[in-house]
Amino acid sequence: MSATSSIYIADNDAKTRDLISAFLTYQGHNVVFPERNAPIFDTVNKYDVGIVIADAAHLRSIAPDFQERAAAINPLLALIVYGDTAAVGVKLTACANAFTLPKPLNLDELESLVLRAREFQNMKKLDSFVGDNSQHQLLSASMIGTSAPMQELFSLITKVAASNATVLIQGESGTGKELAARAIHQLSSRNGKNFIPVNCAAIPDSLLESELFGHVKGSFTGAYSNRAGRFEMADKGTLFLDEIGDMKATLQVKLLRVLQNREFEPVGASKSQKVDVRIVAATNKNLEELVASRDFREDLYYRLSVIPITVPPLRVRREDIPLLIHTFLVRFNSDKRHALKGFSQESLNILCRYDWPGNVRELENLVERLVILKGSGFITPDDLPEKYLSGMQSMQIQVPVLPKTSMQAAGLADWDQLPEGGICINSAVDEFENRLIMQALQRTGGNKKEAALLLNLKRTTLIEKLKKKNLSTVEE
Repeated sequence: MSATSSIYIADNDAKTRDLISAFLTYQGHNVVFPERNAPIFDTVNKYDVGIVIADAAHLRSIAPDFQERAAAINPLLALIVYGDTAAVGVKLTACANAFTLPKPLNLDELESLVLRAREFQNMKKLDSFVGDNSQHQLLSASMIGTSAPMQELFSLITKVAASNATVLIQGESGTGKELAARAIHQLSSRNGKNFIPVNCAAIPDSLLESELFGHVKGSFTGAYSNRAGRFEMADKGTLFLDEIGDMKATLQVKLLRVLQNREFEPVGASKSQKVDVRIVAATNKNLEELVASRDFREDLYYRLSVIPITVPPLRVRREDIPLLIHTFLVRFNSDKRHALKGFSQESLNILCRYDWPGNVRELENLVERLVILKGSGFITPDDLPEKYLSGMQSMQIQVPVLPKTSMQAAGLADWDQLPEGGICINSAVDEFENRLIMQALQRTGGNKKEAALLLNLKRTTLIEKLKKKNLSTVEE
């Protein structure tokens, strides 16, 4: 079951079914409309259904043992039943992903249960991925993701950790390169020793050599005593050199010697010092381009990239975004002592479409900010900062080409005169209504809620009109 699994509504009352469908579709959920009279279990399999919303009486008539049979097909399938289950004889086994609602339906409560079901499925999906594998447990504790790119990364980290080879981790800022380095250390035979990180871009060039290799007393002004460097501190463990692409040429030569001979000289020392350290380097720059421009030593590059690893950006593993949001939400709710319930499906859809130039770090910061500012309830698109909505605002609305009517042919633009030959009033009114709807959607950038307000309609009424008139918005 994917993170965007569908919702199926089982009810023989077409008005109720269409109302729920329109509401959930407006909220951003994917509702399936199978063939008429299609068996419910065929629909569940064919359309990747993750949530079934059913009228109790209708469910009793078509599948009295639905919950038991559904669990055999998909243990994560959620069931939301509305109506008097006891009166009609529907028996529901108490479980974390089965819910009941009374009639008449409260649509906001219904969507709240849908979001709870999604949260439960996200947690279980992550749990099933981790399983009993201690290596995956360690990885998933720090690097959240069940997408194919992340599973490939986890597999590669597990293999690399078993060796002592030097590793070069590449990836954009905020993807989690240090987390990958820590995972390599924790899964290696060196996990009982130090993991020492150094950000080569954050330390001034004049101090970086002493920071890495240490110094002896009197080697420069201010060196009042001997000081151990990061290499010595990482002996028998792992040294993580972050932003290695920013290291200056003079230090690159000295680092190359450590990689070749496993020895270094503290600043001001007269003899070398042996060291047993594994080096894991990381950069968000293209080292091959830096080599070509002679800003990075070619021999050092090949020494560092014995095993290259690339951490994928968030935009190529969008299916992990709901899992990441859930993880951050739980953590920040606990840290800040807030009770934010979750994100509406529409807001999740918006965040899943965003390109995330800051990657996981940007997403984490956003969730923390929203937890602090909102505090409770659900995050809706109105709560999201403007930049996350900019893609929606740039959406182009395509006005359908309408056939020319007698009104248009007569030039009746202002509705102030009647053509001599008469007019089909139903066609003219229908056409006028179509144009008003599409103009409202154009003005609001495709936001159906705002368009409905402009037209003084209920949002569900607008959605029903769009469907009935076969008017559609398309993203160009």
